[in-house]
Amino acid sequence: MRKTRFTEPQIMAVLRQAEGGVAVPELCREHGISSASFYKWRAKYGGMDASMMSQSER
Repeated sequence: MRKTRFTEPQIMAVLRQAEGGVAVPELCREHGISSASFYKWRAKYGGMDASMMSQSER
């Protein structure tokens, strides 16, 4: 299985930026990700905090 380039805390930071009002295309360009990756992350991690994320991996 392929490992991701981004750690979970990095993913959460990107999602927090989006919640703060930064445009999705701008975030994708800045971090070098596709918009599909962003929306996949949002579907998986959206609304989670750090403690919930560590529990979801188990």
